[in-house]
Amino acid sequence: MIKETIQDAEARMKGAIDNLELDLTGIRTGRASPALVERLSIDYFGASTPLMQLATISVPEPRMLMIRPFDPSTLKTIERAILASDLGLTPNNDGKVIRLNLPPLTEERRRELVKVVHNRLEETRVAMRNVRRDIIKDLREFEKEKLISEDDLKRAEEELQKLIDRMIQQVDAIGERKTKEIMEV
Repeated sequence: MIKETIQDAEARMKGAIDNLELDLTGIRTGRASPALVERLSIDYFGASTPLMQLATISVPEPRMLMIRPFDPSTLKTIERAILASDLGLTPNNDGKVIRLNLPPLTEERRRELVKVVHNRLEETRVAMRNVRRDIIKDLREFEKEKLISEDDLKRAEEELQKLIDRMIQQVDAIGERKTKEIMEV
């Protein structure tokens, strides 16, 4: 019972780390990447749809993204969504495709992006602490119901703490890697 509870906690924490990594791919570094815009939400016939489901996104040059919509009528909608996003990019529309030129990042913009990364890291740490709180609550319920002993509870709490320490180290390593990538000129 304790083992399953700890495994559940580990699975939830890994999910938070996976979500963080997916989130960080959308944060711009010096080079163009389709991940920058593929999860951008587009209003398509009243439904919020990710851009990657509406268009092909390619990288023709190191500092350019090209978006070719499957349905040419969505071109203006995609263009508006890019302008409204926090990407800070101006789309160039030629009637068939949208080109996004990525200017080199300024030092100030790099520092802003590092702050965004640190905020996302903290959100992930908070999510992990919430998982720990929920699991400890469950374990204490088990102890109250006499399903586990007090010693088992203490051992489980120690094991859970070791797990969260290990997971937070992974989060910190991901953050360091992304920060280094952003600050690289």
